[in-house]
Amino acid sequence: MTITFISNYINHHQLPFCDALSCLLGDGFCFVQTEAMEEERLKMGWSNTGEKRTYVRQFAQEEEQILALINDSDIVLAGWFEEIKIENAVQARIKNNKIVFRSSERIYRSGRWKFISPRGLIRKFKEHTRHRNKNYYLLCAGAYVADDFRLVLAYPGKKYRWGYFPKTVSYGEELWRQKNNAKAVKICWAGRFIPLKHPEYMIRLASDLKKRSHSFMINMIGAGDSENDIKKQAFKSGVLESMTFHGACPPEKVRAMMESSHIHVFTSDYREGWGAVLNEAMNSGCAVVASEEAGATRYLVTDGVNGFSYPNNKYEKMRDLVLELIENPGRREKMGRNAYKTITETWNAEKAAGELVRVCNDVLRGGDIVPAKEGPLSIHSNRHS
Repeated sequence: MTITFISNYINHHQLPFCDALSCLLGDGFCFVQTEAMEEERLKMGWSNTGEKRTYVRQFAQEEEQILALINDSDIVLAGWFEEIKIENAVQARIKNNKIVFRSSERIYRSGRWKFISPRGLIRKFKEHTRHRNKNYYLLCAGAYVADDFRLVLAYPGKKYRWGYFPKTVSYGEELWRQKNNAKAVKICWAGRFIPLKHPEYMIRLASDLKKRSHSFMINMIGAGDSENDIKKQAFKSGVLESMTFHGACPPEKVRAMMESSHIHVFTSDYREGWGAVLNEAMNSGCAVVASEEAGATRYLVTDGVNGFSYPNNKYEKMRDLVLELIENPGRREKMGRNAYKTITETWNAEKAAGELVRVCNDVLRGGDIVPAKEGPLSIHSNRHS
């Protein structure tokens, strides 16, 4: 079997999945990179060393060969890219009923009212709806993706759970001993300092926790346009001594801080397509409190079991759930252990790669896809189908 995965560039959120596919398929797997990583991402601590993997090919360097590869591969996995030549090649492949899996985040993340745009509908029809009866399947990178595509009548009965799969780390009991030996409750927040991530909620949280005389430390990881303003808010609120601003950090340092944290707060709103920090925090054994508006939350978090979720940017609800975890260390540890289990047993790159190869074999043999029971390539519930 040959699988060609096309996306803008390879990064640390995709690399483990690609490595897993490479292990399963050997020379049968190829990742096509359509552009160079942005300077902004490199400044954030992202690495482009993944480009050196032997399975990575650059479209700019071998256009003709890659266009032929898109046509000839058994399976094409089409992620996000803007290169029109590649999109045309993918569309030609679908028209000829060759198998394509489209991986997508939300198409109406700024509001489903955009569904009524004639120009947008024409584009969605060309890329998705007109091929609804072909061997064309949707991998939903977020819990709200399927509902968006249902509006344009695309992929009927062919929408499957998907996501991003950062590196999965296996830990022993030392991880839990480290957390239990901490004198104060450590709370982690990670992301860009931009409006959709709502870092300002952490200032309010620090202020409310301080009023209740809890012993805590909040680590803020990341940078962005509103970073200085958030720091000013922390100063004015008198909580700077309870918060540490680390700036942009490489993924390894982010994970190290998550490993030492008890709670991870994920405050992104509906504009967050996925949110891979949630995978990483759960893998690090954190009890998570996550906004249910972000794409990853409803897939990864079983409320009250491996974390908490809160609705519609309700700060007070988020605060109360954090308080619940601070005041109940036994429940906090249990949730953290369950979160770790969710990632190591179900939502990880190896599981995703294995399930993809399995269903691709089914389709190549002319059979129907048998969805996974849970996790990657499982089907949606009626609420998010």
